Amino acid sequence: MRSAGAAFREAVKTEQPLQVVGAINANHALLAKAAGFKAIYLSGGGVAAGSLGLPDLGISTLDDVLTDVRRITDVCDLPLLVDVDTGFGPSAFNIARTVQSLIKFGAGAMHIEDQVGAKRCGHRPGKAIVTQQEMVDRIKAAVDARTDENFVIMARTDALAVEGLQAAIDRACACVEAGADMIFPEAMTELPMYRQFSDAVKVPVLANITEFGSTPLFTVEELRSAQVGLVLYPLSAFRAMNKAAENVYHTIRRDGTQKAVLDTMQTRAELYESIGYHAYEQKLDALFAQQK
Repeated sequence: MRSAGAAFREAVKTEQPLQVVGAINANHALLAKAAGFKAIYLSGGGVAAGSLGLPDLGISTLDDVLTDVRRITDVCDLPLLVDVDTGFGPSAFNIARTVQSLIKFGAGAMHIEDQVGAKRCGHRPGKAIVTQQEMVDRIKAAVDARTDENFVIMARTDALAVEGLQAAIDRACACVEAGADMIFPEAMTELPMYRQFSDAVKVPVLANITEFGSTPLFTVEELRSAQVGLVLYPLSAFRAMNKAAENVYHTIRRDGTQKAVLDTMQTRAELYESIGYHAYEQKLDALFAQQK
């Protein structure tokens, strides 16, 4: 069987740029697949806020992330890119365990960043980064730990906001030299920056088009013109889901009924279609019939 890493690499080659959409849970992964996406993403901030109800400040653990990874890969065969923050530990051993666990749990790619352990959201102020050499060591540890050579190691740098554009490009180039397969320059503020990264690193570059952050909401066409290889929408559906839930809760509490928001809901039939409910039910009926 083709590995998830090989599937992720193939998707990057065949769709240019590859749209990678965030899936906060297994159900959303299935919805993303039905919508036609070729790859999906599990956000570290999404795990923190969605699964734990905590801020994205390096509080989540590897096990927290693996729980959501396993649930997604158990039911959806789209290659999954996973946010592993700084690697879930201070040493090369921690990073190696992270890489090997992700491969074992069916992920196809990961990105690891150059922030300090007490990290922040990439679009918040006050970020601090490790030295370029320490980030290179993180990449080397990740590459050396691969049990599947096709598993994608993506290097994320938050250096733009801390040291400027050229320093961020220099770090990215050093990461590629250390074995990084792809580059994720975080919180870019201008479209030409992506072309500068792409020209310098000579590997696929990811654009994080997250809402309400530092990066304008560039279109696929605009990013294609800047030689971007992947376009990430990490929490778009999650934000919409949260706003919809908030509206439903307030409406039911205020009105004493959900009638006013029925048209904003996925129907029972639509849910059953997305999770393949009827196929399971038919199998159950067949088993019951055999027992009679």
